[in-house]
Amino acid sequence: MKEPIIIRVSGPLVVAKNCSVARMYDMVAVSKKKLIGEIVELKQDLAYIQVYEETAGIGPGEPVYLSGQPLSVELGPGLIGSIYDGIQRPLDLIRDKTGDFISRGISLPGLNRQKRWHLQPLAKVGENVGAGDVLGQIQETTLLLHKILVPVGMRGKLIEIKEGDFTVEETVARIETEKGVVDVNCLQLWPVRKSRPVKEKLMPNEILTTGQRVIDTLFPIAKGGTACIPGPFGSGKTVVLHEFAKWSDAQVIVYVACGERGNETADLLLSFPELKDPRSGRPLMERTVIIANTSNMPVAAREASIYTGITIAEYFRDMGYSVALMADSTSRWAEASREMSGRLEEMPGEEGYPAYLSSRIAEFYERAGKAVCLGQDNRVGALSIMGAVSPPGGDLSDPVVQATLRVVKVFWGLDDKLANARHFPAINWLISYSLYHDNVKEYLKNVSPEFVNLKKEAMRLLEEESGLLEIARLVGVESLSDEDKLTLETAKSIREDFLHQNAFHDIDTYASLKKQYLMLKAILDLHKILLALIKSGRELKDLLKLPLREKIAKCKYILETQLDEFQEINKEIDALNLT
Repeated sequence: MKEPIIIRVSGPLVVAKNCSVARMYDMVAVSKKKLIGEIVELKQDLAYIQVYEETAGIGPGEPVYLSGQPLSVELGPGLIGSIYDGIQRPLDLIRDKTGDFISRGISLPGLNRQKRWHLQPLAKVGENVGAGDVLGQIQETTLLLHKILVPVGMRGKLIEIKEGDFTVEETVARIETEKGVVDVNCLQLWPVRKSRPVKEKLMPNEILTTGQRVIDTLFPIAKGGTACIPGPFGSGKTVVLHEFAKWSDAQVIVYVACGERGNETADLLLSFPELKDPRSGRPLMERTVIIANTSNMPVAAREASIYTGITIAEYFRDMGYSVALMADSTSRWAEASREMSGRLEEMPGEEGYPAYLSSRIAEFYERAGKAVCLGQDNRVGALSIMGAVSPPGGDLSDPVVQATLRVVKVFWGLDDKLANARHFPAINWLISYSLYHDNVKEYLKNVSPEFVNLKKEAMRLLEEESGLLEIARLVGVESLSDEDKLTLETAKSIREDFLHQNAFHDIDTYASLKKQYLMLKAILDLHKILLALIKSGRELKDLLKLPLREKIAKCKYILETQLDEFQEINKEIDALNLT
């Protein structure tokens, strides 16, 4: 049989002949430099290869090496705290080996082969074990216990398990299966395009708290849910996703910088190792994996980075953890797909994007969910996905935005007008929505039985404000009644004192659900009493001078450990009722 050779090179697309034994999505090494690529189309004996590295200088006649294996990631101890490129090459090791720039064709394992991990066995010899059962655990970081699971597809009797220090490749257990005795180590390979199986999908019913008031209170995402955050350049998508990564109560964070600008990715890589986990005080990287793919890297690698990130996230979900994946941004992935589709000479869809764009985006988001994991202990894990979308000019009719909105359940619409007015997070409360309100209703009642009603009242006032402002533009604010003017003042307080949040302020950057409830209650209780006082004949201009209003405006700066201060504010509000 003839050896596969290159016959055409077109940017990231390489066409090779003599590939009749190849399969779709197999990983290949291209040219003598052994650039990493993936087969994306087969015709007769021709293979169309998407190359994840720069192809300049490569030409027809050079060899192609078939691996016979799909593009896969290495899963095991050592993932947490790592910073990878789109195809799971550790960037810190590449820098040590080649300097500040990635050399083409360099191949390094995703997991450290020399480091030894201490395994504590949990399963007992003689037990019957199957896929997903926990054999043992490793204290990977102070914040995370890494569970060693029986690989998918394996079942049998555990005949040996060891305690001690092992590398990821050394045998830690032996299982007697129908096909003979199999050695099990701490390293698993998993194809990135194949979702990891679960026993049962569950309805998400817990809030993934992010500490961002506009999100947790008005447009919550559930653990195991999906959300998208589209918006124009400069509206704060990346800052919001950074806030999620820092403050959300997920146990594991996977942050995928997909085709992001180099300066934003550099900020991520420099800031995260310095940050402390708010709940434990430990470094945030002790529960974080970063996939760093920048806009100046080959475009084809954007697709790989998305799939690499979601596969790593699924692996930690299978351990029973709540995992949050941030993808910034899926528009860059879609643009890379559009370029590859053009080079493959496929029939274009809307605005030149491939016709299968919607199905690819759906496949990605459908890997989220709350699920009963494989294994006899029926542990429950959750994988939440939040994807930023960067439509040109902030146009929400863009095909990527529309394809995303068809599959996600939360829409946080960023508004450049709010961003220009320095209102952050610049999430427009009039166009955003969450379809998880009913799911998390019972969860919010644990914070307070009246929290749900307060949310509804706040949204009613914000919507009413929008209509009143239209009237005021036509006939002037003075023509409005005092009740309507009070509505405008209260809505302004909700916007400026509650929804506005400073990501760079030590206290205001995060608010617990309890604090959010107390803040909103104070604003709305004051509104209710002032409304009653106006109806009893008091002048609005006198009521607006109350020092209490300024106290409520400063509630955002009350420490989480000093929430008792709200009791004094509530007493002052009640005292107004008696005047």
